[in-house]
Amino acid sequence: MTLAVHMRCQRVRVGVGMALRHCTGNFLSPRRSAYMTPHSSMSIFSRQMNMEAQSVAAHLNSSGFIRSQGLIGGKWTDAYDGKTIKVCNPATGEVITNVPCMGGKETNDAIASAYDAFVSWSKLTAADRSKCLRKWYDLILAHKEELGQLMTLEQGKPLKEAIGEVSYGASFIEFYAEEAKRVYGDIIPATLPDRRLFVLKQPVGVVGAITPWNFPLAMITRKVAPALACGCTVVIKPSELTPLTALAAADLSIQAGIPPGVLNVVMGNAVDIGDALLASQQVRKITFTGSTAVGKKLMAGAAATVKKVSLELGGNAPCIIFDDADLEVALKGTLATKFRNSGQTCVCANRVLVQEGIYEKFANALSSAVQSMKVGDGFGEGVVQGPLINDAAVQKVESLVQDAISKGAKVLVGGKRHGLGLTFYEPTVMADVKGEMLISREEVFGPVAPIQKFKTEEEAIRLANDTNAGLAAYIFTTNVQRSWRVTEALEYGMVGVNEGLVSTEVAPFGGVKQSGLGREGSKYGMDEFLEAKGLVQLPSPFAMTSSKSSFPCGGRGASIFCVSLLLLLS
Repeated sequence: MTLAVHMRCQRVRVGVGMALRHCTGNFLSPRRSAYMTPHSSMSIFSRQMNMEAQSVAAHLNSSGFIRSQGLIGGKWTDAYDGKTIKVCNPATGEVITNVPCMGGKETNDAIASAYDAFVSWSKLTAADRSKCLRKWYDLILAHKEELGQLMTLEQGKPLKEAIGEVSYGASFIEFYAEEAKRVYGDIIPATLPDRRLFVLKQPVGVVGAITPWNFPLAMITRKVAPALACGCTVVIKPSELTPLTALAAADLSIQAGIPPGVLNVVMGNAVDIGDALLASQQVRKITFTGSTAVGKKLMAGAAATVKKVSLELGGNAPCIIFDDADLEVALKGTLATKFRNSGQTCVCANRVLVQEGIYEKFANALSSAVQSMKVGDGFGEGVVQGPLINDAAVQKVESLVQDAISKGAKVLVGGKRHGLGLTFYEPTVMADVKGEMLISREEVFGPVAPIQKFKTEEEAIRLANDTNAGLAAYIFTTNVQRSWRVTEALEYGMVGVNEGLVSTEVAPFGGVKQSGLGREGSKYGMDEFLEAKGLVQLPSPFAMTSSKSSFPCGGRGASIFCVSLLLLLS
């Protein structure tokens, strides 16, 4: 199956592919300049912003931290036809570097390398794989400042937030380094007296991992760490918008002693790469984080070779605030879940549902807090909101806001592009939002908090569940009984109760309905990369004729049985 161009932009829908690929005039277009402030102070700030980014880029480049080639079979590789893609800084519009525009041929070679490496990697002891992952974890933490800077440079999030993602992403490697040694099988009571039944857990094989731009490191480690821990090998396809963090992490994996071919990175023509991963008989698993539209295409494409598939797709998270909520806790939680990464996360609060008794009070408090947020380049002091990833993302936010306004919603704060121009958008709060507005139906993926009023608990649940998405939801209440009732009634894979951050390496992450299949993180994340093999054994004739017993449960027969079992499991 041919993948649609949507795959190129992961979560940004309309016409993004070519604009992203060439970093053309979008960054300095006449339309963009209309939003630029004429004040000299803003011009000075912009020049300082560019100088800071250029200084960081120069330092990272001179230290060899910026890789500009793909990784296939342990070798750094250009595209076979020499084509490249520009990687741009969304905060300045400047080109950071060029990376290979790879396609099907390079992907097939990466798959072959992963397939060959699987034979030896899967045969290593769990303890040996664990040691490699632990070294990779240590190296990532040792270079968290550089990785954070690189992430801010290519993705735009504030540096403090980027460094936080490095620690978060590394936590998955640490966790799965430990879980590698805890892949247990099972013994099942037999239905016949002369049989023994066992379950072996074995790695699924070569994994194709397709990751988005909004979390350039964590979305890779959350998939790759459990895959490697289980004994799988991987071909990573990062977003062409943010490949540099992926390449830097891959370089550190080599330094950690992870053998050539176990981890490969290809980027470029998303459609060709995706088609190659889907068509290959050697790829036995696809894991994807991105839009629901692309997830459906991958799921359909994987059917031809009956691959295992895990999908973490789009969300439409409700944030429900009841009259009895602690206002300070609710405000802090809402800000955390809505405006992290400038609203560009799949678990962001997409709809803020507030009970009528505290509606006005909460709307005022949220507006006041949002108005004080500092917007700017992620390297700036005190900046908490960076740019959106590209101009298409800004246009989508603009269209959703304008649709809501045309249908009666009111802008309390923000509501337009920021004076900094480029892809900066003002943190926004909207009131009087209704369920029929597009902003309530579609994933905003931007710094806009739409507030909707409700009267009763039953109405809140109905509004929250009125969507095809089911990834994350949030509720704020001091009533314990209500927290349990509402949590159980919500049709979502994750629920935060008086908490705006729900993701951690030790808990399962994933959704229901059209928000995906499978789970990442926690012990359950290992199951996505394992196959359960049933073993039915008839004990040897020698064991059956043991003088002690006709069953291998004692005496000489038991010894022979144990030896046979050890040989089978070795």
